Amino acid sequence: MTVCMQGALMVDIEGKRLTPEDRRLLLQPEVAGLILFARNITHPRQVRELCHSVRALRPDLIIAVDQEGGRVQRIRDGVVRLPSMGQIARSDDAERLAEHCGWLMATEVLAIGIDISLAPVLDLDYGRNAVIGERGFGNDPERVALLAGAFIRGMNAAGMAACGKHFPGHGWVELDSHVAIPTDTRSLEELRKADLVPFSRLSWQLSAIMPAHIIYSKVDDKPTGFSKRWIQEILRGELGFQGVIFTDDLSMVGASGVGDISDRVEFAFRAGCDVALVCNHRASAERALETAQRLQVKPSPRLGQMRGFSFARTDYRQQPRWLEALKALREAQLVA
Repeated sequence: MTVCMQGALMVDIEGKRLTPEDRRLLLQPEVAGLILFARNITHPRQVRELCHSVRALRPDLIIAVDQEGGRVQRIRDGVVRLPSMGQIARSDDAERLAEHCGWLMATEVLAIGIDISLAPVLDLDYGRNAVIGERGFGNDPERVALLAGAFIRGMNAAGMAACGKHFPGHGWVELDSHVAIPTDTRSLEELRKADLVPFSRLSWQLSAIMPAHIIYSKVDDKPTGFSKRWIQEILRGELGFQGVIFTDDLSMVGASGVGDISDRVEFAFRAGCDVALVCNHRASAERALETAQRLQVKPSPRLGQMRGFSFARTDYRQQPRWLEALKALREAQLVA
């Protein structure tokens, strides 16, 4: 029996220019987004040209990148090397500096032609999980919410939507969901008092949220992005979140517990995710596309809010706010 549901794919490409195979994939209506990695990037002008070729092919496609700051910064040449969120959190006047960083990052990314950086990280840093660590704003949930909220204000002021990750919190588990299936044994009440706080406080500011590939065994037996309990009852219901829900990359080992790539895509859409990311494996992306076509998925109207709106041209470095932000970060010794 034919099934029809809401959903779309976000995929990647191998190189710095579109190949005929890339073009064929990106032209499929079930594909709503493209995510860029370091292998796709040399300098801003090259990325701008790549984005222009994507726009010429599919003007409606959402182009994303991970440009958090610190060690997760795909675009490195020709832009400000932003500090990690952990460095910001330890600085004097951290809230103001976080807002400056959010604005700087978003301004540079938008000027290149990219719609959204999948940021900020809202995970608490308990010192247990190396894959989070300095990417987070610390381990105090209220302070994380305060500083992440400032970072989001900066992003929004530049014209970029924000995506909080990794719901409901990746910081407690020791395993890396890229290469393992982590399990968090804490209760929902424990999570509500700690890791869930930044997501709850910022749900109205966030345009998107990305769930973690973690099993919270006292809440559900499925990883978050495949769980109706987490997505529909808690995130949509309890937190009242109305934005876009992106899965983390479904090629990660943390997603493997629910089956092959076709199963992962279907479970994610059935749980209520709007966009399924399938990266770093073209054969998996092709199978994911076949699944999306079988399910006759239609992109969510929510995706429109991911479109970047830049107040800045390529001469943004002459803007007073740019000069003010860079001066503040240099005086705090957070950038060179």
